[in-house]
Amino acid sequence: MDQFRGLFVKLDQNKDGFISVAELHDEMRKHGILSADSKVQNIIDAYDKDKDGLLDYSEFLSYMMDRERTWKIYFHDLDKNKCGVIDQEDIICLFKELGVVISKPNAKKIIQMMDKDSSMTVDWGEFLHHVILNPVDNIGELVTSWKHQLVFDVGESRAMPLEFPEEASGFGAWKTFVLAAGLADAVSRTVTAPIDRLKTQLQVQGSKAFSQGFQEMRAGGLRSMWQGNAVNVLKGTPQSTLQCLIYAQVRHMAADGLSSTLTVQQRFGLGCVSGAVAHAAFYPLEVLKVRLNLQQSGTYNGVVACARSIYRHESLSSFYRGFKPSILCMIPYAGVECAVHQSIMNWAKSDPAYNSDSKLFFFSFVAFASGQMTSYPLAVIRTQQQAQAFSSDSRPASGVLQGLIGIYERRGIRGYYNGMGASFVRAVPCALINYTLTRKFENLFSSVES
Repeated sequence: MDQFRGLFVKLDQNKDGFISVAELHDEMRKHGILSADSKVQNIIDAYDKDKDGLLDYSEFLSYMMDRERTWKIYFHDLDKNKCGVIDQEDIICLFKELGVVISKPNAKKIIQMMDKDSSMTVDWGEFLHHVILNPVDNIGELVTSWKHQLVFDVGESRAMPLEFPEEASGFGAWKTFVLAAGLADAVSRTVTAPIDRLKTQLQVQGSKAFSQGFQEMRAGGLRSMWQGNAVNVLKGTPQSTLQCLIYAQVRHMAADGLSSTLTVQQRFGLGCVSGAVAHAAFYPLEVLKVRLNLQQSGTYNGVVACARSIYRHESLSSFYRGFKPSILCMIPYAGVECAVHQSIMNWAKSDPAYNSDSKLFFFSFVAFASGQMTSYPLAVIRTQQQAQAFSSDSRPASGVLQGLIGIYERRGIRGYYNGMGASFVRAVPCALINYTLTRKFENLFSSVES
């Protein structure tokens, strides 16, 4: 009971004899445990007998004893060699059972999250202290929380990079990630589709896009604002997943020549390679999305009809129109976003003062903005070249340099950044939805599988 009393005293920061939601949250953040708002409130609601919104010692003791009974069995299951402690090999074995192969440095980081006496092992008391402050319900949720507390070296060319295992094998791990990230990505793209369409129209038509957009909405109804969303979802989710796969596999193959912590240059290089290859593989769908976004509602009877029309009336090469500026755009964008994101996260997650959901979200947005600003003029040229077949206003030149000169002559410096404001506006809800739903879906699927 002494350890329970000691933990209660530690949590009771203002020494008033009670633990509040804020005090419990603060201690969790110090241990890198985020996104537990609803569960913390559930703890208070379940054990607060006098309904004063606080936990006294007897109420908190009931919570701790319930956690002890629940997690004692899990601890013995994790202790594979029955020596009374959990070590790195036990953590590696647990992840392997779930279809994920993690490196020894990451297993060491997980042990260090719980290890209080620097023995590089976790005894029952240390493990209990961890699960009391980490209000997960089962092993699947515990593993998911560990994954999110680690800084995995993977970036994504989306509004906010998702965390992803740096080394993975087995269908189970990939299935959980693809389902969770794919569903979250599809929802976020669908919710923000009208803003994405406006961005595309601004890149090609400039300020005329607003008046034309209102005319289309009057003619085709509110539904017309989602034209092209289906192909955007079909393109975006597999492209993001492929980029993660390439990044993880290249990182794994180069593991012998790289240290466990990547340098900024290494992150930039891996981000460039994975982003460029994934973008090239799905580029024809990007062309279809732009065509559907720029044409009036009803011009094409679906994605297949649009693709058939391009093939019949133009040529097969039209599916790769604007590819050169696009790939030149993707290389710095993916590289910069990946390097900036992981560098900031390494710094932020090591300091409890910056280790909160809102601040980590802000840092992810900074990484996204950095990538956008370094590559956006090339994105404008790409979109204009993709629209060349039916948009006389764009008039792109044959080369990237000529395209940059042409935009400057017609619209000045502002022409290079047409639509970037809409891109930033879209990024905020898109990132929030991705961030929130991916974690919820991962926890859901982990609970189902366990």
